[in-house]
Amino acid sequence: MSGARTQGGPQPYRSTPIFDEATLPSALRERHDTKPGVWGLIRVLEGGLKLTILDPPSETILEPGHPGVVLPGQAHFVTPLGTMKMQVDFYKEAPLIGR
Repeated sequence: MSGARTQGGPQPYRSTPIFDEATLPSALRERHDTKPGVWGLIRVLEGGLKLTILDPPSETILEPGHPGVVLPGQAHFVTPLGTMKMQVDFYKEAPLIGR
């Protein structure tokens, strides 16, 4: 399940539990920001998830092997696209994304 994590690059200092479409907290479905100095790497393990960044405005579909990065202090929210499983890794420096 850690295929989107990089080898030899920055390592996450914390990860959320794995959420599915039923257990994804409402706090992640609504507007929220990452903390100053913290990057979020959203990894989809199964299915799809829409990542909406509010500033600057953008929408990205995340799938297994195609994670999304949220910058420090960046307002965003996620929307499940049907059945899915996802996890967020938190970094103190910009994560490297390898495919």
